[in-house]
Amino acid sequence: MDRRDFLKGAVYGCSLAASPLVTPVSFAATPGEGRLVVIILRGAMDGLGVVTPYGDPDFSTLGRPLVDLDGGALDLDGRFALHSALGGLAPLWTAGELGFIHAVSTPYRDKRSHFDGQDQLEAGVGPSSEMPQDGWLNRVVQALPGAHSDMAYAIGSDPFLILKGDAPVSRWTPEADLHLSPQALDLTQRVMASDPAMSAALASAFDLADRDGDGLAFTGDSRQMMAAMRDDMMSPAQRRAAGATLAQFAGERLRNDARIACYSLTGWDTHKGQERVLPLALDQLQQSILTLKETLGAAAWGQTAVVAVTEFGRTARWNGTGGTDHGTGGAVVLAGGAVRGGRVVADWPGLAEPDLYERRDLMPTRDTRAHLAWLLQGLFGLDRDELERSVFPGVDMGADPALLL
Repeated sequence: MDRRDFLKGAVYGCSLAASPLVTPVSFAATPGEGRLVVIILRGAMDGLGVVTPYGDPDFSTLGRPLVDLDGGALDLDGRFALHSALGGLAPLWTAGELGFIHAVSTPYRDKRSHFDGQDQLEAGVGPSSEMPQDGWLNRVVQALPGAHSDMAYAIGSDPFLILKGDAPVSRWTPEADLHLSPQALDLTQRVMASDPAMSAALASAFDLADRDGDGLAFTGDSRQMMAAMRDDMMSPAQRRAAGATLAQFAGERLRNDARIACYSLTGWDTHKGQERVLPLALDQLQQSILTLKETLGAAAWGQTAVVAVTEFGRTARWNGTGGTDHGTGGAVVLAGGAVRGGRVVADWPGLAEPDLYERRDLMPTRDTRAHLAWLLQGLFGLDRDELERSVFPGVDMGADPALLL
């Protein structure tokens, strides 16, 4: 059901509040108990700023702010420190439910375009491959026998590439909401009653629209309804951080039939003023992870792996505007009761200028896709040949990094 088309002829009775930059949540139900949440950090997260290699003797030559272990930064292992804005995740680190992978990247190189980099990440292919029409997560669902769609109808914008493809998935967009007058609500239900499929779709749409706590019925006049639309457009930010909103709904679905969820968080492009911008993005990620854990509950959280990935890293050196430019090597965030946390997994290349990629970026020493493939094998039992040939064509998984318990 397309709510925009449905509402187009009934403006007097309802309003749709939706950001033009909506963030869909995509789901797929798969056999088994393993659960995977993929969070795409759009804008290129600065891995060196999030998991800082303060123990590297060349770190101090990069012009970056020094790590303040007395000011909130968390010493992870004597080599790396976690940004203070993720301090709320410290208990997860202690419990072995939080970890990081460093000095990694997809095969994308040099052009450093957000759009190209994100497409490469979501497609899961190398630079010499033709861009496929589906994403690697959809190919995972295609490879799992008995996989089926968790929900029958998609609400909101088109899905992003990572879950696009032939396998059935479902979507929900939290920014979209419905307001119907009691008369319009009654009329709509009567019209749809004679068609079981449409009636079921309408009931599902109403249920999803009601997920954010807003009631469907609206009793005001047209002026008040327009005011409600304006309020509703602001309400996600007023009620809670977007990351927590997405995570709560994802957690609810994963606690039941869904086994794969994917959504994106924005705000990671830190060309200038990084010390002000990065903590805001990190707080959203932190809220998202903590909300996932709370919503899933202990049993489901114990079978869940959360992986946060970004299109590429950022320059090793601080630039003249207190930020970092598009780079290459970066970091991946891991969380969940199923992960072997409490460690930073890295074949560390060093930060001396000759060790940097093109003498400017952190050198990637392993393909991000290889780590993702090992997660998929552990969670869903996919064959290595299937992963290297179909899910991530051309990847060499290499040795098992033992990311899962």
